[in-house]
Amino acid sequence: MLDPSVPAYFVGGTSPHFQKPKMERLASRDDPAEKILWQELRGNKLSAHFRSQQVIAGFIVDFYCHKAGLVIELDGDIHEDDEQKENDAKRDKALNELELRIIRFRNEEVLMDLSYVVEIIQKQVSTK
Repeated sequence: MLDPSVPAYFVGGTSPHFQKPKMERLASRDDPAEKILWQELRGNKLSAHFRSQQVIAGFIVDFYCHKAGLVIELDGDIHEDDEQKENDAKRDKALNELELRIIRFRNEEVLMDLSYVVEIIQKQVSTK
């Protein structure tokens, strides 16, 4: 018998009642570019604390630095889709209304020129 005091996402199973909440399932979908960039951001390596898969205003952002008011988004091929572009614009507007700065990189940029991406992020962290 299941213990009702144990959150459903610790139980597992195939029933929707026992699956992780939607946001947690979405947040666990790290792609290689996210994993690589996270290794550069974690542990205050850029003299700022970053969070991965942070929920802000109902959106899950890839990376967030509260000190700098900075959101970092990595965009894969799906972001070329017109509907996704529209969703990204709405999301950016909502985050900008919170006075957050957003920088976007394509996954390929992270995979092909990580030092450039980290340099841009470092400059953004320093300018707040």
